[in-house]
Amino acid sequence: MKIAVFTDTFLPQINGVTNTLNNLMEYYEANNIEYLIFAPDNDIRKNENYNIQRFFSIKFFLYPECRIAFPNAFRLNTSLSSFKPDIIQIMTEFNIGRAGLRYGKKHGIPTISNYTTNFSQYLNYYNLDFLNNYIWNYMRWFHNQNDLTLCPSEEIRRSLKKEGISNTGIFSRGIDSKSFNPKLRSEELRNQLGINDKLVFLYVGRVSPEKDLDILIDAYKEIFEKYRDKIALIITGEGPYLEKCKNDFPKGTIFTGFKKGKELAQIYASSDVFVFPSSTETFGNVVLEAMASGIPVIGADAGGVKEIIKHGVNGLKFKARNVNELINSMAELIQNKDLRNTLKINGRNTGLNRSWNKVFHGLMDNYNDVLISKKNNSVISA
Repeated sequence: MKIAVFTDTFLPQINGVTNTLNNLMEYYEANNIEYLIFAPDNDIRKNENYNIQRFFSIKFFLYPECRIAFPNAFRLNTSLSSFKPDIIQIMTEFNIGRAGLRYGKKHGIPTISNYTTNFSQYLNYYNLDFLNNYIWNYMRWFHNQNDLTLCPSEEIRRSLKKEGISNTGIFSRGIDSKSFNPKLRSEELRNQLGINDKLVFLYVGRVSPEKDLDILIDAYKEIFEKYRDKIALIITGEGPYLEKCKNDFPKGTIFTGFKKGKELAQIYASSDVFVFPSSTETFGNVVLEAMASGIPVIGADAGGVKEIIKHGVNGLKFKARNVNELINSMAELIQNKDLRNTLKINGRNTGLNRSWNKVFHGLMDNYNDVLISKKNNSVISA
């Protein structure tokens, strides 16, 4: 099987889509599956690999992790004509995604799209609500032209159905439980950060309004007033909300900036509770990373996160954007060591059962189903 992948975000950018693609490439290579990726350049990398084609791009104002690319039609068509893909996998809905859709339609190649980002929800956080209908009209137009639209969770699948996007399937997410591991807990790191004698809360992710960090600010202020030197908070990540967070979180909050690889894994394992207030996630990769790292998780009962967390079993859930419920969850885990230990053990087991191999085997099943359906429809039409 030959697969052409179209994406408007790619390495070295770090986000849910690029993390998935990085693991997917490893899976393709391990299973001798031929692939060709079409992606934007990023002012750093151009065509560094024979099977990655990059095109001139600019940052997307609403979400800089995605870029607006301007693919060269001649180069793209030449590459695809030579490669002859069996499937076109479209990871994003912007210019490169549209180029993949056009090519698939023109040449009768099955296209599978991915829905990975709740852009319509993000509009509320940037005072752009008036664009909501336009966004959904575009999403319906784009995704309904594909043979299949894959969603990272059943919650998102249901929301797409309500918005008129049909013919959907599930493409979940996995975790490398060797890379994210409780064994990476580092007392040396805790000493360096001055948190060796504290119970440490951790947030990892983009530092931006749509992650509901205003809720975490209010909750942690209340918790800090009560527990003071017994607790600490680490914020790992960067984004447009960073200065506000530095101003509004209590003094002593630790901002590590963006981290990846082993450094990130050590921060997870060296913390005590992961708190993730975002109600806009289509999946929530960081929740799995925290679970695999052996720390209990608190997350909003919304989006993809609500499906990962089983309340009281492998984590705690609070009603989305409810400050009081978040405060209560944080206080409960400060006070109840037995509950923390239970959530740690069950969370780690959740991570162990979410291997990327299992996820990608399911994706291959989706590919094969679409190919068979396309072939059968061609026979009927003939």
